[in-house]
Amino acid sequence: MSTIRVVWGTASGPTAMSSYDAALADAGVENYNLVSVSSVIPADTDVEAVGTAPDLGPVGERLTVVEARATVAGPGRASAALAWSQSVDDGPGLFYETSGETDREDVERRVREGLDAGQELRDWEFTEPSVAVESTRAESGRHTTALVLAVYGKSEPIC
Repeated sequence: MSTIRVVWGTASGPTAMSSYDAALADAGVENYNLVSVSSVIPADTDVEAVGTAPDLGPVGERLTVVEARATVAGPGRASAALAWSQSVDDGPGLFYETSGETDREDVERRVREGLDAGQELRDWEFTEPSVAVESTRAESGRHTTALVLAVYGKSEPIC
């Protein structure tokens, strides 16, 4: 059985990329190459909301993630949300993500609606959903990123 860790972070910087990199550092995954996947949780997988990732392997390796991310040029607000639910009896599950220049309540509402829609497409009996939300205000003249990631397992060599 493997583990998916849900991590999150926010940060500001002089450019969009610098704020994104700093938000990844806040979440503990700045030293990896991220590969985004769609939102299916494999059966027999634990999902843990940990906030900041532990050591997941050597620098430069690949991490598989589901990513919710918003980057805004201030002033404004960056918000990101990730919701998940697994089927009962250790079956598969779903992640849903959303983000935007909006408040915490709006992204949480939208991600819950998305997860509900995804659950309706499947013949699985789901557990109660979990949600992680990051939201922060962007100062004028600064780029700001809010992100929530589901990180699948540990890193793997990229080449």
